[in-house]
Amino acid sequence: MKTFHCDHCNQLVFFENERCERCDARLGYVPQSGEMHAFEAAGDGLWRIQRQAAAAEGEQAAALFRQCHNYAVENICNGMIAADSPDTLCRACQFTRTIPDLSRPDNRVYWYRLETAKRRLLATLTSLGLPLATRAEDPEHGLQFEFLEDTGDGQRVLTGHDHGLITMNIAEADDAHRERTRVSLHEPYRTLLGHFRHEVGHYYFDRLVMETRRIEPFRTLFGDERANYADALAAHYANGAAPDWAERYVSAYASVHPWEDWAETWAHYLHIVDTLDTATACGLALLPERRDEPVLLDQTPVDEASFDNLMARWFPLTYVLNSLNRSLGMPDGYPFALAPPVIDKLRFVHRVISAAAAASGSAASQPA
Repeated sequence: MKTFHCDHCNQLVFFENERCERCDARLGYVPQSGEMHAFEAAGDGLWRIQRQAAAAEGEQAAALFRQCHNYAVENICNGMIAADSPDTLCRACQFTRTIPDLSRPDNRVYWYRLETAKRRLLATLTSLGLPLATRAEDPEHGLQFEFLEDTGDGQRVLTGHDHGLITMNIAEADDAHRERTRVSLHEPYRTLLGHFRHEVGHYYFDRLVMETRRIEPFRTLFGDERANYADALAAHYANGAAPDWAERYVSAYASVHPWEDWAETWAHYLHIVDTLDTATACGLALLPERRDEPVLLDQTPVDEASFDNLMARWFPLTYVLNSLNRSLGMPDGYPFALAPPVIDKLRFVHRVISAAAAASGSAASQPA
């Protein structure tokens, strides 16, 4: 994720911010430019980028915008829409088909957290140049989300993917519930953003791997996805993962079935590129005192970096990340060890994404 600034006072701001903490300017995200701006009211529910931005960016910055309905009314997002657009929702919110029941306590908080994680996911997919369309834009292949909760009659909502529809159980947005689940399943890492990245991996498997020339190389690395999924899942929950799963998989859950191995590996790749992109945008460099420790000076943009370049930068960064967390008394931010077979699978994901970006022409093709 790139860094953002309030273009009224130049304060650093986060992707999720709605107001600048220094000058209290109203902030909004413009998907077309991928930028955050400070806005001022222009009357009749319209907004313009503040004068300092207009002076820097010329006529385009003087354009008028409207707030997304979920910004202006629901206070759930921070998206802005061109004033002449017929849309009432920003592009990110258009991907959501079903929202939680807002008459129930806490559901608005959960909805906000879900939308926030989803927007970050969509920003990463866009930056990677992956094909991305709403169901309205592409009825056959479009992506959509629904946020549901368990009902009182014992019916449970299962988080999952089905032909472009990603369902999220809103309980995952409850920090206490998610932590209990993480501990009970012996998972070192479980986040809302991780769920989104995992489930969208299933979506892109269907779009970019299944029924393409990549399916045989996929089977060589991940296994045969035609194996019975229900049986594999039942065996996993009955017997657990094999003791040596870490020698071949990025997580214990990845060992369930080739589909889950792909989704877990895909999610992990998104973790890597988004974190490295943020470190690069912040100008992070590592200059250790000892000559035998890794130096991190490479500022190659993630969308132009080779896979080997990404890995060479990733390992020293994770050491620093975990060291900083331990200094704060926090668990490791990156509780993983990547065995050689896992790195081979990550390389495959990298190549699939690079080829998809090159085919769409919407992002630079990454070297292998």
